[in-house]
Parts: sequence; structure tokens; C-alpha cells
Amino acid sequence: MAMLNILEFPDPRLRTRAVPVETVDDELRRLIDSMFETMYAAPGIGLAATQVDVHRRFLVADVSTDKSDPQVLINPEIVASEGEMINEEGCLSVPGIYAEVRRAEKIRVRYLDRDGNEVERDMDGLLAVCVQHEMDHLEGRLFVDYLSEAKRQKIRKRLQKERRQQPEPAAVL
Repeated sequence: MAMLNILEFPDPRLRTRAVPVETVDDELRRLIDSMFETMYAAPGIGLAATQVDVHRRFLVADVSTDKSDPQVLINPEIVASEGEMINEEGCLSVPGIYAEVRRAEKIRVRYLDRDGNEVERDMDGLLAVCVQHEMDHLEGRLFVDYLSEAKRQKIRKRLQKERRQQPEPAAVL
């Protein structure tokens, strides 16, 4: 496993629409393992392949408090949804920013698991929110897209200012 670089807003690669996964194989499973390692270290509860500059339709998630419920969704598709709720969301690609976003309260998702088996599953609560958020990434959308243009500009400027203020990494000799 290897730690992966997480792209940050406004990187244009985050706007790339992911293509379906054709084959579930050991190479994909190694990438999935690296995504879990990266997500847990960040720390986060979900990570879409797009966020690590891999533009294929899969995501990882674990909304448990003790990292005991890792979920892998390959080629996920929401086949039903109901209800509505508003949650405060954050994102590993938009660090330190949180905003309220309206999502479906319950979803039914069809996907392949890490072994390539087709699964259809009902989700609600935090897992449903997380999966919808990560699926947005696979479409090239970020949670800030649900905000007004003025708020997005403010966030963009804040993140750019924070990046400029970070010290340069020391040279490795």
C-alpha cells in the first residue's frame, strides 16, 4: 500500500467525470487498499478515485468511529432515493471548509464489491450522505457546487491564501 496525493479544490482534475471500471482485479484492489490508507490517515470517512487523480468509477468509505466497517463501491449507481435531509459536510479536497448540503435521506445503491460481486443495498444516515458526496466526485462535482457562487469564490480565495502561507518543504539532500 502507498499513501496517495489528494487533489485539492480548485484543481481542474477534480472536475473530470470518471469512467466505469471494466475489470475488478488485484491491481484495482491494491489501489483500493492505498485509498483506504490515505483516507484513514487524512483523516476522512470517504474518498473517491477522482480525488486521487484516478478517473475511474469507484469509492471507499468507512463511517464507523473505529475504522471497522470499510466499504468499497465500484461503478455505484443510485437506483432509488427518498426523503431529504440537510447535513454539514466537509471534504478532503476542500480542507477546513464545512457547509450545509441537502441530500436524499435514504438511498438504494447498486454496485460491485471489491471482489466484483454485484450488490444492491439500502443506505441511510451518514453512510447515505457519504456515498452521495463521493459519487458526486465521480461526476466531477464537489459539495461547494451546492453553494452560491459568492461562497465558492470566498472558499477558493481562502484556500489559495492558506496555501501561500504554508512554508516550503525543506530540500532533501
